[in-house]
Amino acid sequence: MPVAASAAPSIVLCTLNARYIHASLGLRYLLANLGHLRARAVLREFTISEPAEQVAAKLLALLGPGSSGVVQILGLGVYIWNVRQSCELLRLLRAARPDLQIVLGGPEVSHEPGEQEIVALADFVITGWGDVSFGRLCKALLRGTRPLGRVIPGEQPPLAQIALPYDEYSDADLAHRLLYVEASRGCPFKCEFCLSSLDQSAWAFDLDRLLAALQRLHERGARNFKFVDRTFNLKVASSVRILQFFLDRMSEDLFLHFEVVPDRLPEPLKAVIARFPPGALQLELGVQSFNEEVQRRISRRQDNALTEANLRWLLTQSHAHLHADLIFGLPGETLHSFAAGFDRLHALGPHEIQLGILKRLRGTPIARHTTEFGMIYDAHAPYSVRQTAAVDADTVRRFVRMAGYWERVANSGRFGNTLPLLLGSDASSAFFAFLDFSDWMWQRFGKTHGLSPELLVDALFDYLSQQSDLGASAVRRALLADYLASGAQGRPRALAGQVSGRGQPGSAAGKRINRRQIRHTMGAAPPTGSKIGA
Repeated sequence: MPVAASAAPSIVLCTLNARYIHASLGLRYLLANLGHLRARAVLREFTISEPAEQVAAKLLALLGPGSSGVVQILGLGVYIWNVRQSCELLRLLRAARPDLQIVLGGPEVSHEPGEQEIVALADFVITGWGDVSFGRLCKALLRGTRPLGRVIPGEQPPLAQIALPYDEYSDADLAHRLLYVEASRGCPFKCEFCLSSLDQSAWAFDLDRLLAALQRLHERGARNFKFVDRTFNLKVASSVRILQFFLDRMSEDLFLHFEVVPDRLPEPLKAVIARFPPGALQLELGVQSFNEEVQRRISRRQDNALTEANLRWLLTQSHAHLHADLIFGLPGETLHSFAAGFDRLHALGPHEIQLGILKRLRGTPIARHTTEFGMIYDAHAPYSVRQTAAVDADTVRRFVRMAGYWERVANSGRFGNTLPLLLGSDASSAFFAFLDFSDWMWQRFGKTHGLSPELLVDALFDYLSQQSDLGASAVRRALLADYLASGAQGRPRALAGQVSGRGQPGSAAGKRINRRQIRHTMGAAPPTGSKIGA
């Protein structure tokens, strides 16, 4: 049982999540593997938007003033998205409680620890797998034994020896948060931008054991599962069995997310995917690049033709909601070669194209291309590429702005009828059409955030009316249909007199899938840019 509310805990596990809806899977693994120390430990999660002073005050109130000879341990999960805020938090905690034993873990501190300020503020760092190593360190510290070194390589035990963490999800987590689960760890592929390229293989949890844990979660009311496996469809028989587990428990509020290898979709897997109803299944497909020379350079094995065929099948023969990922700034990739890949992907019609920027994650082999390809990265997390020999800094900044506008216009699902007008005819480049719009937006507004749906409607109307041969009435009709379908409730200037200030109510499907999916699957045009069946 957790420590009593009135007693100061011996161990506090903490992290700063990107958003409240996220629930740390890693910390729950640490809790589940503490053994008899579990009763003396608590978990506290915050978000990166909370002021460090506020988070520190809450932790200090929980820990109490401390006393001579009493050991208390803070375990902190550190990632690229929270390292800056975590460092600020540790400064405050170190000043207030110099006796507190601070232990860091997570991918951000698992590589190059000697170069990081946050490591200098901590007592210990566990690199790599911390499931059993953290508990072992806590036991040593609480009995007064200190390891000789500050940096402790995490032990990788057989998966059968790791306690599963899913009983550590609270009822509040089940009701309000996205539940992260995993059927396997590691990855056999060697894509050099990814930390998983350092793995020697992939390791699967015992499937009976995992499904029993998922059954307990489902019986408690869990309906929102995000699998974090890098390659969920690597072992097809296991993937089929997991999907069948959820099909057997299908309900209107069930939602599943998987990351899949885009060129591996054999018939048994297709057969079970095709049985999922709309709104239940979301697939993230890491295309990353269609440039075969770049793929070889970064050790990425991908059959591009099979990737395209699988995307077509998913879009025409399944109800899965598809996110396809592309990475800008890979070594040797030019703006025009990336645009060609974007246009190739866009023509297939995935519901969302996620535009990412290359990051030099600590420890990844992508660093070997730095000199030859002129790769310059930001010195601070998330270590985004700033320029390359093939793409100058101004172009990188243009792309980052474009990605921001793409997220709000295309990926939001709000403009299913208007977006085809914006992207031009079949003979044009969708990428460069949107890049032109992005440049215009930046000149007009100077920002990519804080843009309301009404502002976007007005901006799209002005741009399409002034910068294209489209008539104002045709643009207005498309925008009106999109605005009403989105459920927005304002009064855009461009639609004056045509909206009452209240959009159409959302579908009941909103109870089980997010709003963006509803917009992508209801009422608008076919999937963005789709030429399937044409």
